[in-house]
Amino acid sequence: MRGSRRPMGAVLGWLRRQPPKVKAFLAVVAGMAALVFIRFIVHDHDNLFVAAEAVHALGIAVLIYKLTKEKTCAGLSLKSQDLTALFLAVRLYCSFVMEYDIHTILDSATLAATLFVIYMIRFKLRSTYMLDKDNFALYYVVLPCAALALLIHPSTSHNIVNRICWAFCVYLEAVSVLPQLRLMQNTKIVEPFTAHYVFALGVARFLSCAHWVLQVLDTRGRLLTALGYGLWPSMVLLSEIVQTFILADFCYYYVKSVFGGQLVLRLPSGVV
Repeated sequence: MRGSRRPMGAVLGWLRRQPPKVKAFLAVVAGMAALVFIRFIVHDHDNLFVAAEAVHALGIAVLIYKLTKEKTCAGLSLKSQDLTALFLAVRLYCSFVMEYDIHTILDSATLAATLFVIYMIRFKLRSTYMLDKDNFALYYVVLPCAALALLIHPSTSHNIVNRICWAFCVYLEAVSVLPQLRLMQNTKIVEPFTAHYVFALGVARFLSCAHWVLQVLDTRGRLLTALGYGLWPSMVLLSEIVQTFILADFCYYYVKSVFGGQLVLRLPSGVV
């Protein structure tokens, strides 16, 4: 195991010494290579969305284990969980009134698990909640997302309220992890279960982004026109890309920590 870690450690060490522009370029190249790889091994790209939901559920399962077995919610952002529950509830409403499918069932299960996590943090384990560290103001994301949804939303034949709600949950999902990243930035040390959860979010967001990008490529852009006209199709794709890159830096340090044999993840200043 040590022999296999040394080459990986050397690669990660080389990456760490590169300037930010080189790191960004390498991240884009790695992302494109991953998309090409996924395109050839996954024939039905709808499975990527299901896989993204499954990985998200796995991450929440790790949280539930932490809360029920470790009896602590230290390091977890209640505000991120509130945002997650909000966009899931809105998306579930849209799914019921606009297109009832497998995603509705998956979102229902994920919402129920998220509400359980919120209940545990808010009531059962509140004494271990880092209220002073979880200081991200929610109106910084909720109000801009609501305003953007009013301005840019689908141009389909659905009711205007439903279309605005759909846009709101897409935008809110893209930034819902920001309070969790802010909390980790404040503490600088991330314990294993929280790190596993956030990494699972990063993988889920990448799979969801890959699903959309590959669908656009396979349909030669027809998917974007099916979503409507104007800026909305581009905003959907941009939201998927944004939420992937928000977590990219953390995922890099998570992989580095795992291959370095560190159980506790220590974040340098300005990582998230």
